[in-house]
Amino acid sequence: MKVAIMGFGVVGSGVAEVIANNADHIRTHSSVALCLSHILDIRDFPGSPFAPYLTKDFNDILNDDETKIVVETMGGVEPAFTFVSACLEKGKHVVTSNKELVAKKGDILLEKARANNVNFLFEASVGGGIPIIRPLSVCLAANRIREIAGILNGTTNFILSKMITDNMDFQTALRLAQDNGYAEKDPTADVEGIDACRKICILASLASGSHIYPDGILTEGISKLTKDDVAYAAKFGCVIKLIARAKALESGQWCVTVSPALVPEDHMLAGVCDVFNACFVRGDMVGDVLLYGRGAGKLATASAVVGDVIDCAQHDKERRTFGWGKAKDGLLCDPMTAPAKLFVRVKTADKAADTAKLNALLPGCDFAESAADDLVFITPEAAEGDLRNAIAPFNAASVIRLF
Repeated sequence: MKVAIMGFGVVGSGVAEVIANNADHIRTHSSVALCLSHILDIRDFPGSPFAPYLTKDFNDILNDDETKIVVETMGGVEPAFTFVSACLEKGKHVVTSNKELVAKKGDILLEKARANNVNFLFEASVGGGIPIIRPLSVCLAANRIREIAGILNGTTNFILSKMITDNMDFQTALRLAQDNGYAEKDPTADVEGIDACRKICILASLASGSHIYPDGILTEGISKLTKDDVAYAAKFGCVIKLIARAKALESGQWCVTVSPALVPEDHMLAGVCDVFNACFVRGDMVGDVLLYGRGAGKLATASAVVGDVIDCAQHDKERRTFGWGKAKDGLLCDPMTAPAKLFVRVKTADKAADTAKLNALLPGCDFAESAADDLVFITPEAAEGDLRNAIAPFNAASVIRLF
């Protein structure tokens, strides 16, 4: 079956390599014969073994009736959305690794796939090479999903790992991540939690059955964290990780957030280091399931993409029952009403007086031994908005860290 690739960057070139190098293995183990037909990119790649397939004209793919499967690895929303829409409407299956596209336009594209009896698959959009989309939608289909929580961004996890184990400050760890190719020149999407937000929205959409847009999610990254924050977390027997979480509430609503969090050192997520990702899924029947592995990387991500390509080839004449519906008003709760514990670090000129004031406002805080001008504590569990209101009497300028 002929496959076209749109976008010949890191992942797209990896997809071409997997198809070319493992064609015999794929045919033997899945009874699917894959071959490349076109590779769309505006750039030239002189000397590439895939040069014969390169084109700059999208219509070469769209109008080729023998190309049944199209892989989108361009990134971004446009022109990816326009191209993917046209392919689906033309009756072509589409596979993508583009998390931004799926998070922002997944409901529309899934509906186009349904209307045209083709498949729109995106295993590689969350977790790179870690299988998570298919296990969530197929293997755990008998479960009501109660919670999904995990480390979904390798760049931030690498930075935090260096801050924890090597006592690096944030900027030094970021530069190291960039030098190693783990972080982009502009790392905003990673370090501010935007990438993790898109991924948890995709998982929450699958679990809830309705599209959840990233624009409505409370998102906080790690760019403000310091070595002192990491050291204080250790005093509580914890490490700091960027956690993306989606939790089903008794009310039927979902609470979806991305933020730094204290993770106990004996928790399995605490040991997830470097660029690795891990995701917990809690089902009402199966209990807790942990999926772990490399969340990014050329061939790891391409592996997941080609897995979807094989799935499409095996189901060329039928549509997989897969995806979610339109967004529902009221599906997301106000995260300020959800129960939480907060890690707080306050600058103080009078530690004894401020401790007494805090004990009166918010009894039950757990305090850490701290520098003379720092007051560091974990709040008791309560609605997050109530906790923030209780802390509000402290001068806003004095609140250094709150998550």
